[in-house]
Amino acid sequence: MPDSQLTSDQKSLQSPWPESPGQPKHEQLRDYLVSQIESGQLGAGEALPSEHRLAESLGIARSTVRQALATLERAGVVRRIHGKGTYIHEQARQRLKKGQDLFALIVPETAAGFYPSLQVSFEGSASTRHTQVIVCNSNNEIDKQGNSILQLMDLHVAGVAIVPTTYPETPTFHIRQLHERGIPVVCCSRPVPNIQTPLLAIPFEKAGELAGELIRQKGHQQVAFFCGFESAAGRSYEAGFRKGLGARIQPEVYFGTTTTPEVGLQEKQVEAELHRLLSKETPPTAIFATFDSYCEQIYLLLNRMGLRIPEDISLVSLGGTRRQGALANRLTAITVDEIRMGSDAIELLEQMRVGKIALDANETRMMPLGIHAGQTLAEPTPRARAVTQQRSD
Repeated sequence: MPDSQLTSDQKSLQSPWPESPGQPKHEQLRDYLVSQIESGQLGAGEALPSEHRLAESLGIARSTVRQALATLERAGVVRRIHGKGTYIHEQARQRLKKGQDLFALIVPETAAGFYPSLQVSFEGSASTRHTQVIVCNSNNEIDKQGNSILQLMDLHVAGVAIVPTTYPETPTFHIRQLHERGIPVVCCSRPVPNIQTPLLAIPFEKAGELAGELIRQKGHQQVAFFCGFESAAGRSYEAGFRKGLGARIQPEVYFGTTTTPEVGLQEKQVEAELHRLLSKETPPTAIFATFDSYCEQIYLLLNRMGLRIPEDISLVSLGGTRRQGALANRLTAITVDEIRMGSDAIELLEQMRVGKIALDANETRMMPLGIHAGQTLAEPTPRARAVTQQRSD
């Protein structure tokens, strides 16, 4: 067909196609068509060439074209009318602009631990790119997380950073359905099984090891380990804690039974376990708790029992580098750099959005650990052992 007989949309699709090595062909075509819509080369309501013509003019397989168009249809950017063809949706540019201006963060908690600081960092880094943020609280529940993901797909967000649920583990399809719609995903803290996507990981075992070393170096021989609930992360904390303590020190281990981050639901069980431990002939003189809010609860329960910290019993926590609140700041803690996690998440999402790295990039970044000295760790004394036994009676 002579060039003069080509429709305007067919002409635009014959321009050079920028290659992105390492990115799947269907994603390259999707991004190419999106750029044509955003630039106005493809207008609202216009018909796209047939799959055959697209494949021929761009030098790619027809199956690649079909996959790219299916992704755009799911995102509401094109309409496919049986027997007629594929058309640019009337609101395509508005929908693309809306998605490009919005990154999402899904976390299991928004009020405690290092999650508020993660949110602040994520929002701050997004703002430097003139991108808005929506935050979803899954409460560590799979159903709530799944509903949030469906809503984010409906909003056509530009990318999602997620701290996956832990028990039960986040199912593969939660992330896969985002990938199928071309939405970048970054996993924070821990991965999702059988899914390949960039990961900003917490070195759980190393964090536990540091806690064990701190307690051992202060001379504690009787120690306890408290974790909100049993999970892969919890077991890694425990393994590292044992390593840091050394073979001669065998900790008492307690895993709670409630998977929700709401620590108040476990108060009675935690209090009963503290009474049990402190009534032993050789009670613990130091406790490592694997989350700030959990450690704060233990602190308050020990105070209620008449114990002073660290004079009578020491505490070590785990949390973020920003020690928000008087009690969190007082705790001696192993810290995770949640500020870097938030900024790195935005950086990776942006790189995936513009095609610099693939959606299924196999990249893992370990977040740095630190130590907040606090005021809740001291050397054990004979008096401390006597007091803990007396107060537990």
